[in-house]
Amino acid sequence: MLRLFKELNIWYERLVMLILGLFLLIILWCFYDSWYVYSHVTDDSVMRYKPGVSDTTKEAPALSEDMAGWLTIDDTGIDYPVMHYKDNIKYLNTDPFGRYSLGGSIFLDYRNDPCFTDDYSLIYGHHMEYGRMFGALDNYLDEAYMREHSGGTLFIRKDGEKSKHIKIFAALQTSADEKTVFNPGEGDIRRYIRSHAAVQISEPDGAIVGLSTCTGRDDDTRTVVFARIIKT
Repeated sequence: MLRLFKELNIWYERLVMLILGLFLLIILWCFYDSWYVYSHVTDDSVMRYKPGVSDTTKEAPALSEDMAGWLTIDDTGIDYPVMHYKDNIKYLNTDPFGRYSLGGSIFLDYRNDPCFTDDYSLIYGHHMEYGRMFGALDNYLDEAYMREHSGGTLFIRKDGEKSKHIKIFAALQTSADEKTVFNPGEGDIRRYIRSHAAVQISEPDGAIVGLSTCTGRDDDTRTVVFARIIKT
């Protein structure tokens, strides 16, 4: 009986050690996963490809041919290439170099013209910590912030052969199923903005660009910021 008790005690200790080992592995994986995501979204090497910046080298990895342009919002961390593909799935977890990345890329809705000729174009980006990617969009639900950070530039095509100034004018939160917002070309987007905007500081007098991201609260709600393309 004593021998059986000792054997059971040994197996119990082994089981406890196994469980503790599994917990340790899970914790280490969580740390690694967080580091991996953060290191990718904070990788500024892509900035050498921003139109007007001639800092590319032969050793630098090439940006994907899917690049439709570059979006910069002044005095914020939003300064990224805009990708465009035949669906809205690829660049959820693919970086601008075509590599797998949990942080993904900023990308234009597949139904939009990559030359931004549509009356309403929609751009998506993940809501990342420290304002990375589209993590800063929540700030635009504050009117004072919007007025102080409304300017930006949209470079067209990979070489930035054209550039358009944009002006942010409204922000709202809505369901990811809202067709007027998330099906470009369906519905009257201007009327929807007037009716549902949490903040609106002006009326658009040209084409509109929407910037969409998750709220971080749930899977269904989106924060969407709208900018007008300034006619030149």
